[in-house]
Amino acid sequence: MSQPLEDIRVLDLTNVLAGPFCCHQLAHMGAEVIKVEAVGRGDLARQLGADPELNERSMGVSFLAQNAGKKSVTLNLKHPEGKALFVKLVERADVVVENFRPGVMHRLGLDYDALKQVKPSLVYCAISGFGQDGPWVHRPAYDQIIQGASGIMSITGDKESAPLRVGYPVADTVGGMTAAFAIAAALNAKPRGTFIDVSMLESVLATMGWVVSNHLIAGIEPEAHGNENVTSAPSGTFETGEGVINIAANKEEQWVQLTDHLGLSELRERAEYRTREDRKRNRFALKQELESVLKTKRARDWAKELNKIGVPSGAVLTVPEVLEMPQIAERGFLNGFADVPGVGRDIKVVTTGIKLDGTAPKVATPPPILGQHNEEIWRDLGLSGDEIEQLKKDGAL
Repeated sequence: MSQPLEDIRVLDLTNVLAGPFCCHQLAHMGAEVIKVEAVGRGDLARQLGADPELNERSMGVSFLAQNAGKKSVTLNLKHPEGKALFVKLVERADVVVENFRPGVMHRLGLDYDALKQVKPSLVYCAISGFGQDGPWVHRPAYDQIIQGASGIMSITGDKESAPLRVGYPVADTVGGMTAAFAIAAALNAKPRGTFIDVSMLESVLATMGWVVSNHLIAGIEPEAHGNENVTSAPSGTFETGEGVINIAANKEEQWVQLTDHLGLSELRERAEYRTREDRKRNRFALKQELESVLKTKRARDWAKELNKIGVPSGAVLTVPEVLEMPQIAERGFLNGFADVPGVGRDIKVVTTGIKLDGTAPKVATPPPILGQHNEEIWRDLGLSGDEIEQLKKDGAL
């Protein structure tokens, strides 16, 4: 099957998560992604992750998670010969992605204004915490900084626990996905050639449309509501005889089906539960009424029963539990690689959550060791073996 970006070459200058995640999505869509890494150390994510031994090998779990399918070359962008080689790479590339602090590429003489003279059709994407201009442009930014600045933490948890960090790097991931979307769109432009400025802060705020709009349009102060869906009731998490279940009886017919199935149809006649607004005002008393029955069975059993009658439900699972589910295993969401170089064992990584014509896109190669493709890429530019060795001695490669 042909892949949407199979004729596209991407130069990935990024580190850690937002940028590597962006370029990983492009690789899954068929792009040739060349990861241009700093000489001697590479992507910082090579030293990050829960396995100290892999960190020592510069193949940290954080790196493995976002870099399968890419090629790795090492290049010193501060060295004149290194810069010259990068410019040659740009001549043969379609996309450049970087997530340096604003101004770094300009100081190197390799910013968009310089590179578009070499490649007018270049799509250049700069990912940063706050964008390429504005009062906060020079602030350093990591995921948690953006989570705090965006308001995410203020609405995560409940009134007792907020502000609370979301349990994974949501700002980095959303920033990376936003960048991948913008790049894919820019590649479709005619004529091609643009500068994409991705702000992680604005990317996150864009995904908070309901919360932001409730404030801007309805004048509602955003608050932390824990596991309760404030737009409806009963809608949230409920205790069962074993485990926690999510139930979203958001429609009137679902409320009827739920109460009938639980043997609590009399609740519908009570004034405090008669309408959606009534139920929202009395949601915690209603929660107790429902839990008196829900605690007689396991969450997974209730989920099967309620989904069967049309009430959206699901047991709250751990990450290991959901990864073991046939729903994940049978759709080809995970991608496995055997005996990965630099790792010394088999690994599994996630893919995209997308299927194209019934097939989940997957990259064919595991995450690369640092500089694994130096010979291939630099010889493709016309360098001889002796020239490559000399550039290594000079510190350019």
